[in-house]
Amino acid sequence: MRLRKYILIMLSLLMFNANALYAADESMPDLIITFVGVSGNSQITSEYILGVVSSKTGEILNRDTLQKDIEAIYNQGFFAFVDADLRNELTPEGKDGVSVTFTVQENPIIDSISFTGNSVYKDEQLMSEVFSQVGTVFNREFFKNDLDRIQEKYHKDGYVMVRVADVQVSGGDINVIIAEPKVGDVIIQGNKKTKTKVIRREVKLKKGDLFNVNHFRHQLSKLQGLGYFEDVNVGFDQNDVDNNMVDVILTVKEKRTAAIGVNLGYGTESGVSGGLTYGDSNLWGLGYNFEVGFEEGDESNYWVTLASNYMDYQTYAWNVGFRYRTYDDRYYYKQSKRQFEYDEKSWSVFAGVGKKFRNEAWSWYFTVKREDTDYKNVHRAIPGYIDDLTPWEGVNQTFGLQLTYDKRDPYTSYPKGFVWDTNIEQAVEFLGGEFSYTKYWTQMRYYASLNKIFDGLFNIDGGWTEDNPMIFAARVRAGSASKKNLPGFARYSLGGINTLRGYNSRYFEGSNVLLGNFELRVPINSNFSLVGFYDVGRADEDFKFKDLHDDYGIGVRVKTPFGNLRVDYAHGDDENRTYFGFGEMF
Repeated sequence: MRLRKYILIMLSLLMFNANALYAADESMPDLIITFVGVSGNSQITSEYILGVVSSKTGEILNRDTLQKDIEAIYNQGFFAFVDADLRNELTPEGKDGVSVTFTVQENPIIDSISFTGNSVYKDEQLMSEVFSQVGTVFNREFFKNDLDRIQEKYHKDGYVMVRVADVQVSGGDINVIIAEPKVGDVIIQGNKKTKTKVIRREVKLKKGDLFNVNHFRHQLSKLQGLGYFEDVNVGFDQNDVDNNMVDVILTVKEKRTAAIGVNLGYGTESGVSGGLTYGDSNLWGLGYNFEVGFEEGDESNYWVTLASNYMDYQTYAWNVGFRYRTYDDRYYYKQSKRQFEYDEKSWSVFAGVGKKFRNEAWSWYFTVKREDTDYKNVHRAIPGYIDDLTPWEGVNQTFGLQLTYDKRDPYTSYPKGFVWDTNIEQAVEFLGGEFSYTKYWTQMRYYASLNKIFDGLFNIDGGWTEDNPMIFAARVRAGSASKKNLPGFARYSLGGINTLRGYNSRYFEGSNVLLGNFELRVPINSNFSLVGFYDVGRADEDFKFKDLHDDYGIGVRVKTPFGNLRVDYAHGDDENRTYFGFGEMF
């Protein structure tokens, strides 16, 4: 009975309010508004509230306008309840009128803002996106924008599945519940030859990880870059056990990784050459890289190599190989001057193994190499020539260790950051070795995006973008040795396509070396870029900074199905030189 009585009273009140509005607008269409005001507000000023009201004193009351005023006040976000109180009054002229008082109930004053479910960012980091402040009236619209900024922060950093699941308001205490979906099962399918573990080591998602699209996109790029797959597709599904988890389904379509290659080349010193290779970049589906081949010409090469290049703190990289080389009519330079021609024959066998430390920015690689070199048939010598090459033929047995610190950003499509490596090579006279010396050198490579510096100054339509920026690249190398006179095959050498581009190959040689390469890489579009470069350095027995030689020039880079084609034109001290190759110099 009480419930029925309560319902009847509520219905009567609703009918009364509705009838009053209809009476004001239909039964008495000429009611003049005598007063417009606000009641119930304590923190929000009446002037601010009435700033969105269209009903004005002296105008005829309109029911639709009044309803829009109520909605406009409510949409200000400060109020939990808004209504209009209408009272009949006479105008100063004695006409029928009505006073309008908007009754509001303010939201509570904010006492605290807290977060639940967040693990990527601390509360302080999320609060930096919140403009609502403790001690002010809670504004529903303002706080909605705060939540949008929080979600945008997650999405911008790659956490695209994160959402604001709920907002709980208890008095003045506000708790934001963040839902951070985690990775459930990672399902890999479609691979027949490639072992699943080879795919999993590139796609490092594990059950329980937070899904980050930026990281995942980079992992997919590395997976596709292996060259094992024709296509890689990704799907997502709700986990059957936990609704807060998302299963990742990776479907690959394999392609042939074994191939026969034919090559034909020409070098200013080596002349015409050509040969055949057979290789498989995914031998036995284990990601091993196998190659056997030969190249004939003035310089002839025969080789076979087998390598596993992937490494992490649990997985060793390794390589083994054999190479036999002959070189007829090779030039020998001394003090930057051509001395004579000679024939060279050598064979080498090598093996190496390496691994990353638990801090995977650090890695090591240990190499053992045995090389036997024979020099003969010195000819076309200049008057007074110097021959400090041919006495050094023999067997060289070396052990080498390289330590690398790689701080390049692993989640960008372009090089960003730096790589530093230090090397030591020890030649020993046991195990058949005929030489003893120590070489040590270090090298730093640095890459930086220049987009922010040049943004707004000038640009090329379709040129550099956030994913394909203008880059400053630098490489500096310095090395020395325990002896002033090293065997010819062990000396540092500069000159040619990969060091000092304005000089012949091995134009400078010695037991000390200093090299600097600096490039400005400017994309013109996604497939073509220009490069301005400057090289400086020297290799010699008695090194002096005043003896440095340099060159400068311009190059182009063109993306092709076979790799990044490189053409460089360099101006040196004596002549201009043009080079063709694939890939960046460093």
